[in-house]
Amino acid sequence: MIVITGATGQLGRLVIASLLKKVPAASLVAAVRDVEKAQDLAELGVEIRQADYDRPESWDAALHGAEKVLLISSSEVGKRKAQHQAVIDAAKRAGVKLLAYTSILHADSSVLGLADEHRETEAALNASGLPFVLLRNGWYTENYTHGVPTALSLGAVYGCAGEGRIASAGRADYADAAAAVLTSDGQAGKVYELAGDTAYTLSELAAEIGRQSGKSIDYVNLSEAEYTKVLLEAGLPEAFAKLLSDSDAGVAKGALFDDGKQLSQLIGRPTLSLEAAVKAAL
Repeated sequence: MIVITGATGQLGRLVIASLLKKVPAASLVAAVRDVEKAQDLAELGVEIRQADYDRPESWDAALHGAEKVLLISSSEVGKRKAQHQAVIDAAKRAGVKLLAYTSILHADSSVLGLADEHRETEAALNASGLPFVLLRNGWYTENYTHGVPTALSLGAVYGCAGEGRIASAGRADYADAAAAVLTSDGQAGKVYELAGDTAYTLSELAAEIGRQSGKSIDYVNLSEAEYTKVLLEAGLPEAFAKLLSDSDAGVAKGALFDDGKQLSQLIGRPTLSLEAAVKAAL
């Protein structure tokens, strides 16, 4: 039995879709906070179990009988350490044979503020004694292409990444990687640095949007403080604006670049190209 946490999230749903191509639905459990949101998964034959990252006591029942668990990192930045610890503790009590965790690219050395809680979770896994595998995911290309409408309306892509290169991949690429690991033997102890086959700068992203749309799209590089101000003026909450600007500043320092191609090797196909991602967004 394979249990997927956060199964109604964007990544979780894609992981289940990928797993259903490899294993029977009856062997999958979707651990979700809101059971009502998982009815479509239930109709596919996936077992639904209620579990809440903020209710540690809910995880023993959710992981009962689990052989493997995919711990998809919580979306609640600032609360992740305790939330992930609850799942790890329950997995240990359940005697789980493999726990796969979606960490962040180069978590052990990353300058990104987002990496802190991932490092803490990796340390908790090391201390747990559980067999585990780390899926250190790079950025989703969708993180950038969802901003295509804004770029078209403003005639520009804004950021503070300088000429830093981003080796992003599609969300479905990372989902297929998780499914491949969960359905393969001998994964305990492995660390995968997962990133796209090719990398691009935000200037190149702007140029690609312009090329495909036929409009003039520039890249406007700002300081981290200036970019934070732009995001705040656009109506983003302060914490989220600072997170985005910190991430962009990290790009300038190489935090989202990797050319090892472990992701495409794992899934057996090329990762989503920037050209294809922009085309889909348009």
